[in-house]
Amino acid sequence: MPSTPSLLAQVKHAFPHLSFHEGSDFHWDYATQTIVYPSVLGDGQWSAQLLHEIAHAELQHQSYNRDIELIGKERDAWEYAHSHLAPRFNTSIDNQSIKSAMDSYRDWLHARSTCPNCEATGLETKKHLYVCPACRHEWRVNEARLCGLQRYTIK
Repeated sequence: MPSTPSLLAQVKHAFPHLSFHEGSDFHWDYATQTIVYPSVLGDGQWSAQLLHEIAHAELQHQSYNRDIELIGKERDAWEYAHSHLAPRFNTSIDNQSIKSAMDSYRDWLHARSTCPNCEATGLETKKHLYVCPACRHEWRVNEARLCGLQRYTIK
């Protein structure tokens, strides 16, 4: 299994069409074709997350219109990282790490879709706009992928 600095060097060489930059957290920026990664080089989780972000790039993930679409893109990126990228770079991504990551996305979606009025599960009718089928309450949410969730009542 390659060390983290070695893996970073390998992926930079293998994906010359992508830019790699240090930042505060992992993410894929489609507009600039950039993989951002934290400067703290850690354990296998770091490697798994790096490969996951490369998977977003390889799958050409851009934006999403509904929150549920993000869950699908995250699932696809983890599957691609696990089945294609990890073997290519002689590393592995354990199923528990993938399950934990997917659980965090599902928790994110659940928090966004929970009605602030009656706590029923709402439906996203437009990007970042939810309505509750139980009480008809409407709210909008912020992006909240990398920051704290905010829900704002509309009516």
